[in-house]
Amino acid sequence: MAHWHDGPAALRVGSDPTPIPLEVAASYRARTRGLLGRDGIDGAMLLTPAASVHTFRMRFAIDVAYLDRNLRVLGVVTMAPGRLGLPRPRARHVLEAAAGAMAGWGLAAGTTLEVDTA
Repeated sequence: MAHWHDGPAALRVGSDPTPIPLEVAASYRARTRGLLGRDGIDGAMLLTPAASVHTFRMRFAIDVAYLDRNLRVLGVVTMAPGRLGLPRPRARHVLEAAAGAMAGWGLAAGTTLEVDTA
């Protein structure tokens, strides 16, 4: 996808056809705000472009997936509030979800994601 825009979308993990609610944060303002001030998230948030995240001032732990330019998962980590994530080489996007959600979706390194913004 050449141009990302803030707003709702649907995420598909691997060959699973079940859509996961997704919020795209493509503008500087949306990426800066991210999940700050929230008590949770239904689905996931895609930060683009992004190579790292932090969880300062967050109220809950999150799963973080680092994605390459083709939306292939490079790695997944769980971050507690108040942490600074290191930039991930080759990462172009970061996917955030509530801690434990990504394992439930079967999301792991090597998985390719699909985003439907229509």
